Amino acid sequence: MSDTIVEVFNAFQDHLNGEQDLREEIRNNVKEIERISRDIVMTLQNIHNEHTEENIIVAKYCLKARESFEEVRKQYQKLATLVPHDQYYRFHDHWRMVTQKLCFLASLVVYLEVKILVTRETVAEILGMHDKREKGFHLDLEDFLMGLLQLGSELSRFAVNSVTNGDYHRPIEISQFVNQLNAGFRLLNLKNDGLRKRFDALKYDVKKIEEVVYDLSIRGLKPNAGAEQKTAENMDQDA
Repeated sequence: MSDTIVEVFNAFQDHLNGEQDLREEIRNNVKEIERISRDIVMTLQNIHNEHTEENIIVAKYCLKARESFEEVRKQYQKLATLVPHDQYYRFHDHWRMVTQKLCFLASLVVYLEVKILVTRETVAEILGMHDKREKGFHLDLEDFLMGLLQLGSELSRFAVNSVTNGDYHRPIEISQFVNQLNAGFRLLNLKNDGLRKRFDALKYDVKKIEEVVYDLSIRGLKPNAGAEQKTAENMDQDA
């Protein structure tokens, strides 16, 4: 074998070794992100286990989750230094699933805190990523949308457990929010198979929450906002 052939294939092997080392570094970084994401999941699971009508209880878990997200930011910033600027999608599969999970967790925290739908920009900031592709290491739009779809399933579960724990107000709020989320996704022409299938699951989440609200209604447990407001006004007048 000629020296030229040996040099060429040695160069190929060096390239392969370098890429393998890079992938290993990325995998180790992603494993740490996954570990932190599991901690956040464990923290937020507590909202299902107690009476949550007092928002101070929920706020406690959100604050703890926010502290863990600070660690997430550091890991994503480290990851951004590992991934070559023009090769984001070459390595994207390594962190795609955990990023979708963290988008869901970030959107859940924001909903629990202020009861609004989080924006892609806000989630990108929470995770320590850019919000647009042209800026470099960014939050992929499909990952963000997948996270929002996971949010619907978690909130349907939360609605059921809130009733179990004696909180009859929260399912009404969740029903309104998830219906708006569903309406928003209906505006999209989803051709991606994964997103489309996950969106189909959101329809069942909406139905499940509606059944919870209906059950509250027929049992006479559904809060009457108008009556509550009138009662409050009468109390003010008496005072």
